[in-house]
Amino acid sequence: MAKLEIADFKAFRALEGEPLPEGDWMTVNQEMINDFAKATGDHQWIHVDVEKATKYSPFKKPVAHGFMSVSMLSKLLEHLISVKSVTMGVNYGLNKVRFPSPVLVDSRLRLVSGIAKIEEYGDTGLKVTWNCTVEIEGSEKPACVAEFISLMFS
Repeated sequence: MAKLEIADFKAFRALEGEPLPEGDWMTVNQEMINDFAKATGDHQWIHVDVEKATKYSPFKKPVAHGFMSVSMLSKLLEHLISVKSVTMGVNYGLNKVRFPSPVLVDSRLRLVSGIAKIEEYGDTGLKVTWNCTVEIEGSEKPACVAEFISLMFS
């Protein structure tokens, strides 16, 4: 799907309450899961031990960490929309995070999102609340549902 490119905050504010285009599918492979485990120190076997997960896990293969889905939100949003006047963006927080379904290794994910709320933040910023659903291809339940809050400055 083509990235939505917005010129400035004035045009961006007009999108409040609107859905964004659906994201492209992205495969979550074992290397990504292993890298996330290294970064967080969470080496639970269900994530990183392919043999053991195949034999003992109820899913019969490794699963990604739930927090891996959350950590991908800002990057997945970056693939959906760009505000050209933005000079810096930062993560601000999360609300109502849930992980309805596990992400099995080699699953394909995409972000479905919309802009729930846009508020002024300081002299040159906006605080944006995004409704985010990380879908799993072929699954009725998503990997993650969250309200993600970011700050944007121009």
